[in-house]
Amino acid sequence: MKFLFSFSLIFLFLLTSCYNKERNCNDFKTGTFEFTYTIDGVEKTGRFVRTDSLNIDYYENKIDTASIRWINDCEFIMKHINPKNMSEEKAIHMKILTTSENSYTFEYSLAIQHGSQQKHIEKGEATKID
Repeated sequence: MKFLFSFSLIFLFLLTSCYNKERNCNDFKTGTFEFTYTIDGVEKTGRFVRTDSLNIDYYENKIDTASIRWINDCEFIMKHINPKNMSEEKAIHMKILTTSENSYTFEYSLAIQHGSQQKHIEKGEATKID
């Protein structure tokens, strides 16, 4: 019985360790992307253009530009160039989690947590359109 339990545990470990999520982050470092977001229960579509050093957001007839500093192939820090309020002054840490042929899933949070503030992580998906 003990042997069967140990064998089952090892077998499950081997199965889960063989599965790797695809991450071809270099394919998504630059380009034009779309994503959906929800405000007050209404789903909307936004678009952004990313270059090596800039991220330009187009949403609700507004344009917002941020600088980008890549940490590694899958992570970067984004900071608004012309912040309009205190919230926009805070840098955002973006991390690409998985990629597919034309889209990627990501998570983002504040790059620096202040005081006893707990880290709040959001997730999303962007689709490359160009």
